[in-house]
Parts: sequence; C-alpha cells; structure tokens
Amino acid sequence: MSQAAHDWLTPDWPAPAWVRACITTRSGGLSAAPFDSFNLGEHVEDDPVAVAKNRQRLISQLGCKPAWLRQVHGVSVVSAEPGDVAEADASWTATPNVACTVMTADCLPVLFCDRAGSRVAAAHAGWRGLAGGVLEATLDALAVVPEDVLVWLGPAIGAQAFEVGAEVRDAFMAAHPQAGEAFVASINPHRFMADIYQLARIRLAACGVTAVYGGGFCTYSDPRFYSYRRAAQTGRFASLIWLAR
Repeated sequence: MSQAAHDWLTPDWPAPAWVRACITTRSGGLSAAPFDSFNLGEHVEDDPVAVAKNRQRLISQLGCKPAWLRQVHGVSVVSAEPGDVAEADASWTATPNVACTVMTADCLPVLFCDRAGSRVAAAHAGWRGLAGGVLEATLDALAVVPEDVLVWLGPAIGAQAFEVGAEVRDAFMAAHPQAGEAFVASINPHRFMADIYQLARIRLAACGVTAVYGGGFCTYSDPRFYSYRRAAQTGRFASLIWLAR
C-alpha cells in the first residue's frame, strides 16, 4: 500500500472477501489548502488538475473503476457506470471491478452488499436524503431480501456536533415517530443535536435490515476527514465499494 493510502479505512463487517470497500482521508494528495490534500471533489473550486491527479492516484491504488455521481441530496439511485456521471445520490452494481462511489464531508456514506457477495451499493445520505428515503430507494434497487443485506455506516458528523432545527426533527418523526430518540435538545432554543447514525439504523430496521455495522465517527472533530461544518470551503473524501472478482 502506498503512503497515500496508509490511513484509508476499510469496513469491519462480515462481508465476503471479494467485496472490497475503501474510505479515503485527507492525506496523500496534491491539492493545496484549504483542500489539502486528497480532495476528490470537482465541484468545490479546487484546482481541477490536482483533483484529476488525486482521482488517478485513487484508481491506481485500488485497481477498480469508480462510478462518480453528481450528488444533489435526493433519493435517485442508478446503476453504477464508470464514465457516466449521473445525477443521483446512490448507485448499485453487480459488475466486477466497478466501484459504487459517493463523496462526503459530514453527510453519511452508507455501503451495502448482499451476504452472497453478488451485488453492492453506496448511498450519500445527508439529512434531506435520509429523511426523503435514499436508503429505502437503495435497498429497492439492490433487490435483495432484507435479511440478506449487510450495511456499513461510514464517517459522518457526530451527534455532539450536528445541530439542526425543529423542522429536521419533524421531517424524520413524520415517517418514524421513534426517530425522536435520535434528537436531544440543544443549549440553543428550538434547536436539537441529531444522531445521524441512529436515524439511519431506525430507517434500515423499519425495512427489515438489522445487520448494520460501522458508525461512531465524527468528521467534524476528526481531522482525518473533510467537514463542511468545520470549514465551509473544503474538499470531499470518497467511500467506494466494489466486487473484486
């Protein structure tokens, strides 16, 4: 593994060995401050040459073909197609070496596979997409019975840093009243601290998916990751999942 990839993450979950996944970090790239250094987002006003070189380093390191998305905080799910940058917030594939890829900087990246290791998916779940049903839409596209789905929750903003308004709490509770358990009153009036990991688990459980792993990160407080709330002008890290056979 190259120096650039030394602190990249791999999920700790019981997926088949040929299901590969990787979460990049800020280190090991060519982008200058404030995007330093392994920014993979083309839409954040970074030097496009640096971004292109970072993306090529990613491909060289992992040996897969990332299927990039133009993310819009929605619920659309597409078949992962390298070279075709679709407007969507999730993708799935059963094609070997094609990596479902999402980029984040506080939003929740969610990786999926089936227990047989025949198909994988990745979703970008900010609060709007999560409340709108992007995880449910991804499960529908994956077309696997819930008890055969494995899910890993990647690095996102932690509950101690994610302050939201009452409208966010109301949006989640309208669909799942138990979502109220994921919100704690902030010291600021009419504001709440939200646990995006708990919100994701509640929605997955409602679909019958209980084999959920990961969570417990905080992009805001962990300098390994980009965080939009920590610094509005920042880069994006990637979460990828693919079939290596």
